[in-house]
Amino acid sequence: MGQQAPIQFDRASGALEGANLWERTAALALVTGSKISSHFSHMGYIACANLLRKTLPERNIAIRLNADAVFEFPYGDGYWSKLLNRSYNYEDELELLFANAADVDYTLIDCGANYGYWSVLVSSAPFGAHKAIAIEPSSDNFAKLSNNAAVNGRRFECMRVAIGSSRGTARLSGTKHEKFSIAGPGGGEEVPVIALDNLIDDGKVAPNGKYLIKLDVEGVEIEAIKGGARLLEADSVIMCEEHGSDRSHAVSRFILEQTPLKLIVYDPSSKRMETVTELSILDRIKVSTHVGYNVFGTASAFWQDRINVLNAKTARRMQ
Repeated sequence: MGQQAPIQFDRASGALEGANLWERTAALALVTGSKISSHFSHMGYIACANLLRKTLPERNIAIRLNADAVFEFPYGDGYWSKLLNRSYNYEDELELLFANAADVDYTLIDCGANYGYWSVLVSSAPFGAHKAIAIEPSSDNFAKLSNNAAVNGRRFECMRVAIGSSRGTARLSGTKHEKFSIAGPGGGEEVPVIALDNLIDDGKVAPNGKYLIKLDVEGVEIEAIKGGARLLEADSVIMCEEHGSDRSHAVSRFILEQTPLKLIVYDPSSKRMETVTELSILDRIKVSTHVGYNVFGTASAFWQDRINVLNAKTARRMQ
């Protein structure tokens, strides 16, 4: 007998369908846990949710993110179950940029795509139905990524490779699906590695297009930036994760001091995308040591202008 059909959850209405009584009870626990733990950056939520998951039958939940986007993952997954909490927003600062670029003809290069959340969303009609290339090295994650591509009409491309500074191979390390990396000792599966610029060499992207490049590559961000010099000369923005525990701000420091890119960060206090000239701003923004913070790098006048327009819209709303 095959796996049961996915539970269905609609983020807009809150409707949960196809779940039995225990699965409904678990959903309440997952939502309550997310709401309570949100007051301290969801500390402990993943561990508790993964314990609860052990009591649930193995099946997927399909979350309707909007009218044209469905995101599937194993029910009870500690990392993604926060989406059951309708007041929770995943990576606000990225969604802000994507939502305000819906009318721009760009391609999303989704590095470290995991199960494909951003590729699903950005390729959906409300976000502009953009072309997306979802890049994920882990075979387990890639199977779930491919499933999400299929669920959404195969409207984005999936590539099973890791991103580094040049072509080669590497071994994955890590035990959590959201933390697989080629930066560690690498006792896991062997994976092919490409550089961002190889996407131009291989005809996947044009050298003169517009790109939003998400780099969630768990410790290899600097190597990935080094391997994307040509792509970053185009109308590109890189979106990199800075770990809250890194008080040296290594990724931001590299962008600011070693590249021609302007460094931009979302400041929750001003609700603006601020151009960074002094890394001390990150000491104030990175308040939690166990979560990631996204920083942006761009040399593109086009994207800098779009970010200025976004800031102006925010200013008008706050008046």
